[in-house]
Amino acid sequence: MMHKTPTQITARDFMVRKLVTLPPEMDVLEAVQLLLKNRISGAPVVDTDGLYLGVFSEKCSMQIILDAAYEQLPSNQVRLFMDREAQTIAADTHLLSIAQVFLLTPYRRLPVLEEGRLVGQVSRRDVLRASMGLLKRAPNHEKGSSLLYLSALVERSEAPLA
Repeated sequence: MMHKTPTQITARDFMVRKLVTLPPEMDVLEAVQLLLKNRISGAPVVDTDGLYLGVFSEKCSMQIILDAAYEQLPSNQVRLFMDREAQTIAADTHLLSIAQVFLLTPYRRLPVLEEGRLVGQVSRRDVLRASMGLLKRAPNHEKGSSLLYLSALVERSEAPLA
């Protein structure tokens, strides 16, 4: 990632590969405990072949609490409460395109897929970290020159955004 421009850096270059994942048949209360234990706001749900099925999050957990309180439902499987419509990205999605997704959506993390399989995850913080890595190469001549440097990198790049 050292000498790439913002439009050459892709999710593959900075995604997190070691993730907490959940099987679809896991009990939802166990899943909530796992989120709390790992201090994470959500986790991808994958089958035994690594195929991405959705995301189980704190928001999904709120539905469980409400269902249990009002309908006295017993705990159930993660697959019944996960978000199947969560935004995902491909591993070759460019850094600036990922930043734009985060800007325009409420998502805090984006599962990274290749051929339907989960290969990693990118968070807002990961995008900021990758962007700051680019800015560290900026000349420090004037105040604000780092952002001008980033702009110049984008203008010189020939790779189209994904």
